[in-house]
Amino acid sequence: MTTTIQGLSESEAKARQKAEGFNELPRPERRTPLRIIIEVVREPMLALLLGGGAIYLVIGDHKDALILLAFATLSVAITVIQETRTERVLDALRDLTSPRALVIRDGLRKRIAGRDVVRGDVVVLAEGDRVPADAVLLESDDLQTDESLLTGEPVPVRKIAKGDEALPDSPRPGGDDLPWVFSGSLVVRGTGIGEVAAIGTQSEIGKIGQSLRTLETEPPRLQAQTRRLVRLFGMVGGAVSLLVVVLYGTLRGSWLDAVLAGIVLGMSMLPQEFPIVLTVFMAMGAWRISKARVLTRRAAAIETLGSATVLCTDKTGTLTENRMTIVELRLPSAETLHLTDAQGAAPPPEAFAPLLEFGRLASAPIPFDPMDKAFHQQAAGVVRYGPEWQIVHTYGLRPGLLAMSQIWRAGDAKIVAAKGAPEAIADLCHLGEPERAALTTAMEAMAAEGLRVLGVARAAFSGDAWPETQHDFAFEFLGLVGLADPLRPSVPAAVSECRSAGIRVVMITGDYSATARAIAGQAGLDALDLVTGEELNKMSDADLAQRVRTATVYARIMPEQKLRIVTALKDAGEIVAMTGDGVNDAPSLKAAHIGIAMGGRGTDVAREAASIVLLDDDFGSIVTAIRLGRRIYDNLRKAMGFIFAVHVPIAGMALLPLLFGLPIMFGPMHIAFLEMVIDPVCSLVFEAETEEKNVMSKKPRPRDEPLFSGSLIAWSLLQGFVALGLVGGIFFVALDRGMPEAEVRALTFFSLVLSSVSLIFVNRSFGASLVTALGRPNRALVLVLLAVTVMLGLTLLWPFASTLFRFGPLHPHDLAVTAGAGLALLLILEFVKLLRSRSRPREQN
Repeated sequence: MTTTIQGLSESEAKARQKAEGFNELPRPERRTPLRIIIEVVREPMLALLLGGGAIYLVIGDHKDALILLAFATLSVAITVIQETRTERVLDALRDLTSPRALVIRDGLRKRIAGRDVVRGDVVVLAEGDRVPADAVLLESDDLQTDESLLTGEPVPVRKIAKGDEALPDSPRPGGDDLPWVFSGSLVVRGTGIGEVAAIGTQSEIGKIGQSLRTLETEPPRLQAQTRRLVRLFGMVGGAVSLLVVVLYGTLRGSWLDAVLAGIVLGMSMLPQEFPIVLTVFMAMGAWRISKARVLTRRAAAIETLGSATVLCTDKTGTLTENRMTIVELRLPSAETLHLTDAQGAAPPPEAFAPLLEFGRLASAPIPFDPMDKAFHQQAAGVVRYGPEWQIVHTYGLRPGLLAMSQIWRAGDAKIVAAKGAPEAIADLCHLGEPERAALTTAMEAMAAEGLRVLGVARAAFSGDAWPETQHDFAFEFLGLVGLADPLRPSVPAAVSECRSAGIRVVMITGDYSATARAIAGQAGLDALDLVTGEELNKMSDADLAQRVRTATVYARIMPEQKLRIVTALKDAGEIVAMTGDGVNDAPSLKAAHIGIAMGGRGTDVAREAASIVLLDDDFGSIVTAIRLGRRIYDNLRKAMGFIFAVHVPIAGMALLPLLFGLPIMFGPMHIAFLEMVIDPVCSLVFEAETEEKNVMSKKPRPRDEPLFSGSLIAWSLLQGFVALGLVGGIFFVALDRGMPEAEVRALTFFSLVLSSVSLIFVNRSFGASLVTALGRPNRALVLVLLAVTVMLGLTLLWPFASTLFRFGPLHPHDLAVTAGAGLALLLILEFVKLLRSRSRPREQN
């Protein structure tokens, strides 16, 4: 490298950084601890807890006040700690992913953080480096970069140093022999020196990042539904509570007690568990999906997975294994040998040995390129030119000749091995017209099988001075080699499962039509309805909207066309899941309902834009995630139905004493205990429910299907009113028989808790019988039953807890009454469920 380049001075670099900013994309607004606290404090249930605690302080009941305030403080503290830690982790991850750059400043080379690179900096590039910013090349020594992150094309492109000609104003990635390198691309060969022309949002990768800010991600639909429902209940509960306060204070004269009664009723009517349970399900769902090597970045993706109707997938690395293997050999005599992975590196027939051996000799001795690795692997059993042979000269690929040759020497003997595009090898071998026609026929047949075809040739050489070009050797044509990226073994079964689940799989690839058809056929896709990128460009939006309804394969698709396909599918009413790995895929990933980025080979920008990240880049993992998403949604409906049902007797038992002028049984302590402990814990039972047998044989649910459907609400209300009837009956009978108030409170509370347990069993399944549901293993259910038993035992037997809850002693026959109420509720509702399931076979579990 030249030593005359001085680069910027440190003072110039600092001045430009101050004027133009850092070399990074804008970060999302950070949530401060104060902002998190404000969001938590605005929750209605927290306000009710704080209000109840304040009133207890006013009336001098410090014990109850401290417990309620402890509930509130603990809730705020846990939320703030978790959210703050999440923000810190995200910042740390961003810092760790910041690349380093080697620059020349003040004539000296120094390594700096990629974000500190400024426009005008001189960067030094070598094999393996990640380009830190867009730059124009001042020097280039056999430099090649992988720009697939920006273009989607996996083949590295050659770079040259700029000449005297004027440079284009808006360079674009892709294409050989250009003097530009682009931020985010990878140097795979050679070295170079470039002057930075654009950083941050002005770079090509930055422009894509900026475009992402204009795309709106799909809002979390279930979260919006639950918030609307909680608001509705909050307004109704608030109005009823206010009315109770006024009537109670007016009729009974005790306004503080009136406010407490209003708070109790408000707490009992406010289903604040909905957001809690939704959060738990989304977090646990993300954990369960992560066990299938799928990371969930946005909760909205989990709720949408079960609605997906179209799954758009790329080919390389997702449907295929992202490795090249030699699968076919063809000699000039047309003799053909098909190879399989099962053969490994077993020696081929003698006639094919030279073809493999010279293909290996034409490859890099220490292979990095996937095709070079394939030659080394397959030729391992036919090595005849051993360690004594050394490379003495190499001819690289050139724009006019897409072939490379390497000269090997052992003592005085020299051989030449060449491989490259079949037409280039044919030129080197000076084949005649008949041989070229046969070669073209063989190439087309192999390409139709989806193979990448290379030609191989050999020559002898006896001179001491190397010829200027490869054409000066007397090459002998050895034959053609067909390479393929094998299909993942799990793909055909996964595609079949998608089909049975009503999900259409669409392959979008940059490969040629023949390759796309071959892979699609192996995967089990209908490859007849194929659209090319050229055809897509000629279509109007209206024509494309019609074509996307049936097309299953898109070939030779450019990066910007992916977004148009996704948009057309969404406009056609489809729920779209989209896979991608490059920066160029980020807009379409963000535009899709479910963006799925590749974790193994994907870029940071793609992962940021996606909702889901596949750690193993396996198509089968997507189908597993969809199955889990459907299970999570089904179980979430069961949990929400249970919460609806259990709130009816809780609110009813808070309201009945007020309506009939009877002693108030429950205070804020009891309601907080029920709603903040028992309900969320019980809801975990539904999260742990195993998936139903028919989970992947049902059609995707409609995108606009509400979580709280009319039938679900009606069924839940029916359960709740039956439970209220039984618990309320016990309450009135106990009072009528003159049982002391403390014992009535304990009896009613126990009956209410055991009724809630019965509602768990009822809601474990929408349609299956109790016997079937009991046959399903659920460790969480066992733990919940044990926890409920222990808690009830403590409130009954531990004097401190009995005093705290104002419970009197219960006798064995009292406990038998509470157990009988729970059993009666279970039997009644199971019978109703049996009748209901016969009229709603779709919900059979």
